[in-house]
Amino acid sequence: MNQSRIRNFCIIAHIDHGKSTLADRLLELTNTIPKRDMQEQVLDRMDLERERGITIKAKAVRMRYRSTDDGEYELNLVDTPGHVDFSYEVSRSLAAVEGAILVVDATQGIQAQTIANVYLALDNHLTIIPVINKIDLPAADPERTAQELVDTLGFDRDKIIMVSARDGTNVEKVLQAIIERIPAPHSNPDAPLRALIFDSKYDPYKGVIAFVRLVDGRVSVAQPLKLMSSGGTAEALEIGVFTPDMSPVESLEAGEVGYIATGLKNVTECQVGDTITLSTRPAPQPLPGYRPVKPMVFAGLYPVDSQNYLPLREALDKLKLNDASLFYEPESSAALGFGFRCGFLGLLHMDIVRERLEREYGLALIITAPSVAFEVLRTDGTLKTVASPAQLPTPNEIAEIREPVMAITIVTPSHYLGPIMELVSGYGGEYQRMEYLDRTEDRQLSRVLLEYKIPLNAILADFYNQLKSRSQGYASLDYTFIGYRAARLVKLEILVNGQTVDALSRIVRSENAYQEGRALVQRLRQLIPRQLFEVTIQAAVGGRIIARETIAAIRKNVLAKCYGGDITRKRKLLEQQAEGKKRMKAVGRVEIPQEAFMAVLKRE
Repeated sequence: MNQSRIRNFCIIAHIDHGKSTLADRLLELTNTIPKRDMQEQVLDRMDLERERGITIKAKAVRMRYRSTDDGEYELNLVDTPGHVDFSYEVSRSLAAVEGAILVVDATQGIQAQTIANVYLALDNHLTIIPVINKIDLPAADPERTAQELVDTLGFDRDKIIMVSARDGTNVEKVLQAIIERIPAPHSNPDAPLRALIFDSKYDPYKGVIAFVRLVDGRVSVAQPLKLMSSGGTAEALEIGVFTPDMSPVESLEAGEVGYIATGLKNVTECQVGDTITLSTRPAPQPLPGYRPVKPMVFAGLYPVDSQNYLPLREALDKLKLNDASLFYEPESSAALGFGFRCGFLGLLHMDIVRERLEREYGLALIITAPSVAFEVLRTDGTLKTVASPAQLPTPNEIAEIREPVMAITIVTPSHYLGPIMELVSGYGGEYQRMEYLDRTEDRQLSRVLLEYKIPLNAILADFYNQLKSRSQGYASLDYTFIGYRAARLVKLEILVNGQTVDALSRIVRSENAYQEGRALVQRLRQLIPRQLFEVTIQAAVGGRIIARETIAAIRKNVLAKCYGGDITRKRKLLEQQAEGKKRMKAVGRVEIPQEAFMAVLKRE
């Protein structure tokens, strides 16, 4: 199609503001999917997405829309997730389009992730179309929400579209706005091929399938391809577009969005952010690609059966192809054997990856308690990044430990301002600023934006749950990494039967070490099952034991068969039992359940 009649756009929103429902209505209006095949959240194909009601993966779909004014247009939608943990997916989608529809819930107004997504879109120089959704609900206040968009984000009031994605009200106006406001791609069809890989997946028959946005040139089936960053070569086995199923076509033109089946079996050769060009006529330089993602949360993944180590590696290789923000490296633990230290963007991302590995690849996994990466300045002046307590150097080698700090943005009704400020201060947050988002005469009905600096380690466990609890579910949270700062931190080691369990150890503030060590061994005493021998659980800092609990042995009554007789016979049986317990304790192995690893996170 003529490039001037192509529009590439995405939909951005805070979680649960109706983004997927609006995408459903757009697909219906353009007759992309027949009405008999329509279902709710049609683009959310993963079982996990449908069960949890959230978008996890960015999706692409091509729509044909016949405008009442001047004929047919090709609309390429790249759907995006809403949760902060998947903001990397959003940034990749934004780099592949020229415009974005910003969806805001008329009942909730601007949320933390709304603001974050707007700034992401502005950084990518996109045209933004503001849309207020759910105007049909009794609790909706679209006029107030529109005023928030004008006051906080600077939108023109006349450009804001009021819609109800559920019943289709004014959705046709959104399609017209896409055509009128979003610019056509500025691509050169005669230049050498340059296609940006914004996502990919693995197919056992077609190899790596790259989801691409053609920036320049043209690509056809059977042409020889080259990946500019990795240097890999392949052949275009199949070329197609998303309708939303993969539909083969003969070629893709500059400005279009589609997929290329490369046939590559080595998943490391095709990375998200790479540029595809032709081997016969290569482009002089690749596209800028994406900023490397920085994992924020680290956890150990171990197979329950040690024989599944290699299948777990293969599963992680294939999953990374579909989730470029996943990081992993091999590690071993005395308690759990061989596994991988994995880096995630947040706790939800970690939970989704674990569940996908178990469902899609049939693996039974143990996941250790998540931790964060620290920077350690050694006494010799070198700087080391430490992703787990086991990697921490000995205390005499450490000059300084630096912890990651996040800038968090909380949007809440002012009624809950006091409890939330108390909560953040209790977690070590430093107040930065406060701003009222709407101009109401009654400040109790206003919504407030709060900004704090807070250590990532402090908010890792149950901060989000506490925030929702104290605001009765109304507060929203967004966070960004801003750097490292020095702190007084020590390694809290957990020993079970005298053996250090790396997976249970953690890095804590020195002033809290005793309280956390005491609380942790008490929780582990309740979670680790009793054995036939006595089990000791100890917490230690710098080789000094600071807390201890003992799990009593399961005791068999060896005197039950003695109905009388000399006391020496009973004493002999008891001595034999004690000797057996001692031998068992020396060679016995304590099985630590999954709940024990997560106990590290719980906060009193």
